[in-house]
Amino acid sequence: MDNHNYIFIMAGGVGSRFWPQSRQACPKQFIDIMGVGKSLLQLTYERFLKIAPEKNIYIVTNNEYKDLILEHLPNIDTANILCEPSRNNTAPCIAYAAFKMMKLDPSARMVVAPSDHFILNEQQFVRDIKESLEVVAQRDILLTLGITPTRPDTGYGYINYEYTPGSKICKVLRFTEKPVHETAVAFLEEGNYVWNAGIFIWNVSTILQAFKTYAKDVYDIFNEGLPYYNTPEEQQFINTHYGNSPKISIDYAIMEKADNVSTMPVDFGWSDLGTWASLYHVLEKKDNNNVISEGEHQLMETADCIIRLPKDKMAVIRGLSDYIVVDTENVLLIYPKSLEQEIKKIAEQLKDNQQHAYL
Repeated sequence: MDNHNYIFIMAGGVGSRFWPQSRQACPKQFIDIMGVGKSLLQLTYERFLKIAPEKNIYIVTNNEYKDLILEHLPNIDTANILCEPSRNNTAPCIAYAAFKMMKLDPSARMVVAPSDHFILNEQQFVRDIKESLEVVAQRDILLTLGITPTRPDTGYGYINYEYTPGSKICKVLRFTEKPVHETAVAFLEEGNYVWNAGIFIWNVSTILQAFKTYAKDVYDIFNEGLPYYNTPEEQQFINTHYGNSPKISIDYAIMEKADNVSTMPVDFGWSDLGTWASLYHVLEKKDNNNVISEGEHQLMETADCIIRLPKDKMAVIRGLSDYIVVDTENVLLIYPKSLEQEIKKIAEQLKDNQQHAYL
């Protein structure tokens, strides 16, 4: 493995679209949502151990999850956990990671990836990441992996690229946020669109130059910390200044503005597991295409549902089709799968109403 390759796993989100299973105190990256005996974070970490040594894998998270990180990854060095004092979206946390890397290894190549994705073909994933690292070692580009779409999904962002004969690396023409169904169908028919997986690969110098050019306000805040990164004073600097950075995603801050953005279309059985329906797609279906985990159940005239129960609970359900049923300690959710994008709004309403016991 190349010691200039570094992995940054983003694990600070609250996963509100997976409410009520994903909670503020224990978001979905810390849950065994696949039913395999390991959390999504543990699966992601193990996947990246095939690409970089343990000392080169970092977790970027919120202060409140540091103990959870250590519980799930007991062998990780605490110096490899970057703790944000506030949730300011992905651009500030990536800027923090990049400046820390520049101080540590100016030749660093960075992979930035979410902690809560599902990868069916891990061998192909590893090959694609390694190939992308070789590409950015030779080229001054901001590379994002693009997932070859299998259906006109309206829950993902899309990347329109310019096909380059004889090359797997294609120039990005534009990004499109979650489209309506008709637009998604047109994208698939056109053929030069991929899903935006939020997995980025670049040289540390390339991304810092992009911040300096396109997000100077973010750049200036973290540039002030250069004397403190990788020293005992780092966390104090971050705690003091991090909250001053704008709340903005890396897509809006950099990727949609920069002129050196490329994508590598890939196909390794990916899902962002962003919603209950996306989890339904990847799990094993039982009678009448229902996905059921734990608990006892008696289902009648019920099909195409995802049902999650406590181990000691029985559910008797009749007449449901295409529904989400999630029973937790203090919340029961019964909701149409077709309206699952509303679940995040429900969690936000509970927060606005100060009903924190249910979050």
